Amino acid sequence: MSVDSVFVHKMWNDKELAEMVKGGVPFPMLSDGGGKVGTVYGIYDEDAGVENRGRFLIDPDGVIQGYEVLTPPVGRNVSETLRQIQAFQLVRESKGSKATPSGWKPGKDTLSPGPDLVGNVWKVWKPHMASE
Repeated sequence: MSVDSVFVHKMWNDKELAEMVKGGVPFPMLSDGGGKVGTVYGIYDEDAGVENRGRFLIDPDGVIQGYEVLTPPVGRNVSETLRQIQAFQLVRESKGSKATPSGWKPGKDTLSPGPDLVGNVWKVWKPHMASE
C-alpha cells in the first residue's frame, strides 16, 4: 500500500516488478491516496505527502505482532519478513509453548518459555540452532 494511485502501481508492476518476479507481484497493491491508513500507522509524512516504508505483521486477531519502518532510501528484506511470519505462526500454533531464538529458521530448534528459561537461555540456546 502506498499513496501512489492504482494506475502508478500497475505501471510499476508491469514495467519493473514483472522483470524481477515472474508475472509481477502475486497480490493486489492498494492505494492510500491522502495517507489515511499511513496516518493511523504513523508512517505518513503529511508535509511531503509520502509514506515511509512500513511493514506490519498483524495476526488473525488483528493484533500487530511486529513492525518495521524504514525511510525510502533503505530497502526491505523479504526473506526476513517471511522468516518472521513463519516464527509467529509457529508460536501461535504452539499456543505459546514454543519460542524462536534469535535468527531462528523453520526446522531449527525452538525454546520452551517458562520460569526455568529466564536467565538460562545461554545454557539452552547455541548459535548453531539458527544456522546451518
